[in-house]
Amino acid sequence: YKKNSGSGGVMGMIQQIIADAKTEEAEAIQAEKDAQSAYESFVKDTNDSITAKQDSITDKSDTKAKKEGELTDSKKDLENIMIELEELANENADLHKACDFTLKNFDVRQQARDEEVEGLREAKAALSGAQLTFLQKK
Repeated sequence: YKKNSGSGGVMGMIQQIIADAKTEEAEAIQAEKDAQSAYESFVKDTNDSITAKQDSITDKSDTKAKKEGELTDSKKDLENIMIELEELANENADLHKACDFTLKNFDVRQQARDEEVEGLREAKAALSGAQLTFLQKK
């Protein structure tokens, strides 16, 4: 080939286009590698996130089951306590009635007891005198 003075501009232009194409190809290959790397990183992060969320769901399900069991136990305990409170309230009412009866009849019972004590004193005095009489007759 003989260099032609007119062909230098076209040849330079073709060489520039070839160089630009190689540069564009290298940039496209690098961009594809970067995109592939970003995609792989995204997939890894997404899978890690899914695994973490599944573990969280499992943990929360276990916690929920435990709390539901505790709730059931607490409801049973509450029911038993309410029954016990009702029984104690009934016992309190019965004791209150007994106390009211005792307080209401205290004066009557005290007077009856005083009369009984007085009767015992009189009987004792009578028996003491009878014993003296019995001893004196001998």
